[in-house]
Amino acid sequence: MRVSLGKKIRGLRDELSMSQAQLAAQAELSQGYLSQLENDDVQNPSAAVIFRLARSLHIDPRVLMQAAGYAEIGQEGGNAGRYEVSVDPDLLSFLARIPREQQARLLKLFKGMERGATAAARPSAS
Repeated sequence: MRVSLGKKIRGLRDELSMSQAQLAAQAELSQGYLSQLENDDVQNPSAAVIFRLARSLHIDPRVLMQAAGYAEIGQEGGNAGRYEVSVDPDLLSFLARIPREQQARLLKLFKGMERGATAAARPSAS
């Protein structure tokens, strides 16, 4: 039987003698959201949240990805330990390591790129 994500997070937090408030602050989550995660009230936490928690708990993100029920991609072809998420896991891992304010600047940049691509795709009104 697999351990739920909430039990896994709580167990790892207890091993490190961290309070919920400490882990929430390190993972840049509200304590209320962390409590919901630990009580398994959140069904599909984002991969970004899982990566931030893993970093704060000093563990490989795959441990929490598995507990969260993310489907592991087949072992063939060098994909062992890779999980199906809608965002590239390497990008998420990178983003999890950079400060929040830099993440906000990158998000603005990406949104600008997206707007530019959307505008370029529209037929011109000639």
